[in-house]
Amino acid sequence: MKPLKPIENFIKRQSVSLPLMTVMFPVLYLGAEIGLIASGAVAAGTYIASNSTIKQVQISSDSKNLGMTRSEFKNVRTQIKEGKEKIKQLQGNYYKVRSISSFKQLMDMTKIANKIIMVVQQNPRKFYLAEPFFYSHLDSAIELTEKYTLLVGQPVKDQEMRVALQDTREMLLSLNKVMEQDLKRVLSSDVEKLRMELDYAQLAVDQHNNQKLLVQPEPEHEGDVEDDRETINSK
Repeated sequence: MKPLKPIENFIKRQSVSLPLMTVMFPVLYLGAEIGLIASGAVAAGTYIASNSTIKQVQISSDSKNLGMTRSEFKNVRTQIKEGKEKIKQLQGNYYKVRSISSFKQLMDMTKIANKIIMVVQQNPRKFYLAEPFFYSHLDSAIELTEKYTLLVGQPVKDQEMRVALQDTREMLLSLNKVMEQDLKRVLSSDVEKLRMELDYAQLAVDQHNNQKLLVQPEPEHEGDVEDDRETINSK
């Protein structure tokens, strides 16, 4: 299954659109003699039109290869892009927390989120296994983290605020476990595939070992050269 490759697709678009614009400008300026500004505007328009057309062709081709509609494919791309931006928001809170445990917890949450997005980018159809992560869990992680950093940054903390901080830490811990389940869900088919491959490999090994057992060594023949000499000498 073909993964999403935005950078590769971008390079392909530019490899066509930029040379086309570069050729169009002198042709219009020197050949058509429509003036510098007009030639530049038309050449730029040619670049934009070419880039847009190729992009639409790429979207249609990629969505078809994935067995998805154009709207589904574009939605997954949008969710991946937004997810990456949200992870940057999480990373921005790294140094706002005041304890090593909270810092480590936030790093673990970010790693899980990055892994989920990477898996979905490699196999866009797995987005449907991670919809709660994209539509809810990642947003909740940002909201709770920002609430926690706001409270922990206050110079004075009364009993009520300390309770709120503890509740937020516990909620973040629970949410971390929920996101771990999200990751397990998107990896479930890969794990199943790996198990099947291991079972197949084990079957091949067992068959090879059984064949070796079936091949019995030939018995030694009496009357070989050494024995014959011993017989002759005895005579």
